[in-house]
Amino acid sequence: MLKIGEKIRKLRIANDLTQEELASRAGLTKGYISQLERDLTYPSIVTLKDILDVLGTDLATFFKEETAERVVFRKEDRQKIEGSGIEFLIPGSGQKTMEPVLVTLKPGEKTTPDAPHEGEEFGFVLKGVVKLWIGARAEKLRQGECFYFRADKRHFVENVGRSMAQILWVVSPPTF
Repeated sequence: MLKIGEKIRKLRIANDLTQEELASRAGLTKGYISQLERDLTYPSIVTLKDILDVLGTDLATFFKEETAERVVFRKEDRQKIEGSGIEFLIPGSGQKTMEPVLVTLKPGEKTTPDAPHEGEEFGFVLKGVVKLWIGARAEKLRQGECFYFRADKRHFVENVGRSMAQILWVVSPPTF
């Protein structure tokens, strides 16, 4: 059963209103609002609309189902790009604000050079030794070190070590 009373109560509190203030502004009684919030009575559509107007929302928004945002992603959720060392850590991350990927490079291997673009990039070296190229500038990074830059110059990373290198790389907005 739909518990609209609880939703009304949360909205009232979020708007910093007492039951009495809400009742007065909606042309109702405090007792009615109290019963409504305890789901002891249900309002007509017209009355509910009056209450929601006071609370700064509308019927469509009020009845919209809230979906729980997914916050945990497992190893099996990852998507590897065949023939590359790139592994998307979050499904659908290309539609989000930032895109985290795991980049794995064999000794001597490098990422495909990325053309200048809008946004920023961050990387944390999990394993190995890499060289970050931004334009003509090159910086060597070891395990435990990180980089952060505006992506307005051509850039790529190469593994300059003797073992596998791994980088947690986050791009915003997504470009991988």
